[in-house]
Amino acid sequence: MFESAELGHKVKKSVYEDEVPALREALLTAQMELAQSGAFQVIILIGGLDGAGRGATVNLLNEWMDPRHIQTHGMGEPTDEELDRPMMWRFWRALPPKGKIGVFLGSWYTWPILNRVNGKTDTADLEQSLGRAKRLEKMLVDEGGLILKFWLHLSKKQQKKRFTELEKNPLTRWKVTKRDWRRYKLYDTFREVHENVIRHTSTAEAPWLIVEGEDARYRNLTVGKILLKALQERLQLAQAPAPKALTPPWMPPIDNLHLLKTLDMSQVLEKKEYKAQLQKYQARLAELTRDSKFKYMSVIAVFEGNDAAGKGGSIRRITKALDARFYQVIPIAAPTEEERAQPYLWRFWRHLPRKGRVTIFDRSWYGRVLVERVEEFCAEADWMRAYSEINDFEAQLVRHNLLVVKFWLAITKDEQLRRFKDREKTAFKTFKITEEDWRNREKWELYEQAVCDMVDRTSTLLAPWTLVEANSKYCARLKVLKTLCDQIETKLKHLHESGVNYLDTPKKKT
Repeated sequence: MFESAELGHKVKKSVYEDEVPALREALLTAQMELAQSGAFQVIILIGGLDGAGRGATVNLLNEWMDPRHIQTHGMGEPTDEELDRPMMWRFWRALPPKGKIGVFLGSWYTWPILNRVNGKTDTADLEQSLGRAKRLEKMLVDEGGLILKFWLHLSKKQQKKRFTELEKNPLTRWKVTKRDWRRYKLYDTFREVHENVIRHTSTAEAPWLIVEGEDARYRNLTVGKILLKALQERLQLAQAPAPKALTPPWMPPIDNLHLLKTLDMSQVLEKKEYKAQLQKYQARLAELTRDSKFKYMSVIAVFEGNDAAGKGGSIRRITKALDARFYQVIPIAAPTEEERAQPYLWRFWRHLPRKGRVTIFDRSWYGRVLVERVEEFCAEADWMRAYSEINDFEAQLVRHNLLVVKFWLAITKDEQLRRFKDREKTAFKTFKITEEDWRNREKWELYEQAVCDMVDRTSTLLAPWTLVEANSKYCARLKVLKTLCDQIETKLKHLHESGVNYLDTPKKKT
């Protein structure tokens, strides 16, 4: 796999000095066109062996292009804040917006590789990490991003020569550390793991580009020319209309029976009984979130539902039982310009809670398969692929001891009409009813089908949906509280019995 990167590639100084000015000018032109168009984001991963010129390559890109439009990230050991979230959180936060270039020295491959080489994980763990990396890259490309992955390689002999030369020079001695020599002794192990990584993650949409790193001039020209060609080709493609995706037909059940029609919407509860049960479950929730093991987990509660179904009222009954210092409610509306410049899931990743916290989403990432689907704000291919992207997102959360509790609050069409009219008549409720609510009501059947498809495709063992019969606000609030308490209690019991384990991130030094 690395044969072509061990041939001793070299570029003469005269050739290099001849070609660099034109290359730099072309790169700057392409970069400015990208910045002005804001058409897509560029993500560059610089991986490879110690001594192969990774840092020098990052510096070169900043020197040859306008650094104002380049975001450079040296992803070293994760901080305590980053360790509190899934491994991918730190990379999602660092993604460049459309029109910018993000350069990563160290990436989502770094710690899985190091953990495998150092024996902290096995091959199965590594392959699971690589699977997550591939799914992330596929999603970024589907969202319009351009990913370039450079692997800078040295033979074992070249690496030893490089370290020795650097150590001999007093001005460069600092570049070689004891850690570098320790890793050199593990060269064969690293090579085996590197080959495994490249073989599994060099895909059509994001292939690895292996570059020999011994000769700096060869390395610089190669990386620069590849980047230029990729930018120019992609800028031309961005000006062409997107091809229409061909998807299979999407049909409702032929007997017109679906999940929402099976709900018992006739449930009622007396106010006196409601108040007693409400106090009971709020007290239970308060006690659970103060459990000694709660600091090792997080809770994400997702609220979706029909307009006027009572999401806000249910959320307020939850927050009343929580310590205000340790929860946050995130209302989701139409995306801002900042959010539109990023992949769809970016604005949800950024709000993930730390350990010991509760985050409540009033509407969520499911907007893509609900309102965006029904209102045709995105292409069919986009909301079709969103199901698997959402499942993968939630699986990463659960794997990191984030409990994901999802509620769909359902009311009948007649009950919604009654609540709409009540809002229009009540002065302090008029802000709750808008023209958009009435327009959404006209598409009731389309939303019903979208909800049923959403539940069928995203209600998993890791993060199941709870359908809440919400014609009775009292019954709905109690079911939400009871479900939330039950799931937190189950998670806490598991933590008390088994403890915590992270496979993708290194242990913090003590």
